[in-house]
Amino acid sequence: MKRVEIIVNQSIETDLFENFARYGVARRYTKIPGAHGVGNSDPKMGDHIWPEENVVLIIYCNAEEAELLEKGVQDTKKKFPAEGLKIFIM
Repeated sequence: MKRVEIIVNQSIETDLFENFARYGVARRYTKIPGAHGVGNSDPKMGDHIWPEENVVLIIYCNAEEAELLEKGVQDTKKKFPAEGLKIFIM
């Protein structure tokens, strides 16, 4: 069993889920909207200075699905290289 955490800019969330649908993954997940923070891209604070926000996805799955989730993230990163998107597999 793997725990997968994905932090994604809300502006590309739909594209990420479209890629997951292509791989047939992420049918079950927990979504935490309105996540704020600072990573390698611009801050996401949900305020008038930094208005964007992130979404955190938590998915428990087998190793095969975790690999496909990672592919879906990579596909999305290729399309939006400047947007915040990270995956952590534990």
